[in-house]
Amino acid sequence: MYGFMLTSLGAFIFVPAALSRQFGVFLVGLFSIGTGLAILQTAANPYVTIIGPINSAARRISIMGVCNKLAGIIAPLLFAAVILRPSDKKMFSLIESGVLSEINKNLLLNELIHRIIIPYIILGIILLLVGICIRHSVLPEINTDTQNPSTDTDSEKDKKSIFSYPYLILGALAIFFHVGTQVVSIDTIINYATSMGMDLLDAKTFPSYTLGYTMIGYLLGIILIPKYVSQRKALIFCTVFGLLLSLGVVLADFNVTFLGHKANISIFFLNAIGLPNALIYAGIWPLAIHDLGKFTKTGSSLLVMGLCGNAIIPLIYGYVADLSSLRLGYWILIPCFLYLIFFAVRGYKIKSWRYVRKNKIS
Repeated sequence: MYGFMLTSLGAFIFVPAALSRQFGVFLVGLFSIGTGLAILQTAANPYVTIIGPINSAARRISIMGVCNKLAGIIAPLLFAAVILRPSDKKMFSLIESGVLSEINKNLLLNELIHRIIIPYIILGIILLLVGICIRHSVLPEINTDTQNPSTDTDSEKDKKSIFSYPYLILGALAIFFHVGTQVVSIDTIINYATSMGMDLLDAKTFPSYTLGYTMIGYLLGIILIPKYVSQRKALIFCTVFGLLLSLGVVLADFNVTFLGHKANISIFFLNAIGLPNALIYAGIWPLAIHDLGKFTKTGSSLLVMGLCGNAIIPLIYGYVADLSSLRLGYWILIPCFLYLIFFAVRGYKIKSWRYVRKNKIS
């Protein structure tokens, strides 16, 4: 509820930001929206994970993923249709030309920025109403002591914080590397396509292909987990598949014609990473928060903090790409997927920071 209301507040702050045209006020609004979304992630992911059987959590998170991606497609198109007009291209060119006086330039900028006021008021009202509906809904409050209890009660007594759960910390790192691979594979692909000589119009279609693969991955997760394949096996398969596709990006070097584009095969491997990436996030969560008991909500907050990989991994990619080439920058994907394979196979089992040697029975 508070997550929705804080996001609503951020949308309302855009109104005085537009009226004053002060970038600092816009940043306050964005910070409010970002904080609200972080709270929503922290609340929604564990809720969806443990509200039902833990062995089908990946399926429920996949359903969330489909809704998320559909919203990601619809919202920008809807706002663009409401805010932008066909004649705006000439307006932007006129503003950037430098021929306008400061007064006329400000008049045009004010006219443009004021268009966001009504859409953001409507958005703020919708978010506020959703928050109120959540407050008065019949959704049950989760009790982590009973719905995600620790199976080792004696060991739980010695655990005083989330840092006593190694698999949780390793899971947060897995989220960090996973979201980093997602952003690198989507947000850099337009530049990579143009570096091959494609025009911008063709290059802009490649993120849509990645999104299409991701939607297919989500749908497969909904259909297959857990009826035909366990979420852990799905996670292992997806991490290994992601590693193989990443190797294809940096090692394969020949041209093919696919989806109406003639380009180096590596860019199509980069597109295809969206398929395994769809189920990796859904697979990490249940393995990382199982048996946390009273620490479930705090542990979920730590996992959400792993989303900062969105900001850090692309910087590393950019640094490597600047030193070598855009294509060689994708080597950053290899260690990320290697770590994800480690977590899927071994990391989620580690319950103690101390190495305990098993005694051999003679």
